[in-house]
Amino acid sequence: MSGLGKPAKSLAARLAADETIFAAWSGIPDALTMEALAATEFDSVLLDMQHGGHSEESVLRCLAPVMAHSKPGIVRVPVGRFDMASRALDYGAQAIVAPMINSVDDAKEFAAAVKYPPLGERSWGVGILSARDGQTDIAKRLREENGETVSFAMIETRRAYDALDGILEVPGIDAIFIGPADFSIGWTNGETVNPRLEDMAGAIEEVVKKARAAGKYVGLYLVDMADAGHMRELGIQFFGFAPEAQLMKIGAASLLEKAKASIG
Repeated sequence: MSGLGKPAKSLAARLAADETIFAAWSGIPDALTMEALAATEFDSVLLDMQHGGHSEESVLRCLAPVMAHSKPGIVRVPVGRFDMASRALDYGAQAIVAPMINSVDDAKEFAAAVKYPPLGERSWGVGILSARDGQTDIAKRLREENGETVSFAMIETRRAYDALDGILEVPGIDAIFIGPADFSIGWTNGETVNPRLEDMAGAIEEVVKKARAAGKYVGLYLVDMADAGHMRELGIQFFGFAPEAQLMKIGAASLLEKAKASIG
């Protein structure tokens, strides 16, 4: 079978097996940078179109090196850009993160864009995807694609928190993704931005508990790496963190510290 590469286990299969997934967060819209990032020990790479520099063209270009390293590519689309969610899947993304899913209607629109009937209304157009992953059996792809595509609905506002029960009931929503920075802004009515705000810790735990009880996966943007263990115990499986600039800064500091220490 031809194609750039396909993970031995898809992201959906790894989540179903209750594995922990660490995803590098990419905001630099450059395929060479993506090639280097995909070669690291991260389990997957998330291309950020909402706050990162990724565009439709860079998603098209940058998913290729991720797939070449047999890792699942994930795309966070801009707010309300469900059309881009479908295109990212056509380019090879295995999961879509949709920000600001604040209502049941938002969740239904999102699910419609990323799932084929009967779950949704995604349009068929897999020419690029088939060339990349080598899967040319159309019937097999149609039969399996809904189950292999992971839809993350971001819960990051008071409105979303209040509508959570209804959002979790929407067919085609596979997972919840918690954005702690925006959640803290909404939780304090715009008074502060603090991803580790103690006052909202109980609310985050409630979101995770409800989502897992509903059979959904849960992801989180991880601000402090030391929080990973506690968050995993709560039931969160998917962690996105460490944009390229942060990795460069930490790596440079570590290397320079060793070099300078050797000089004395």
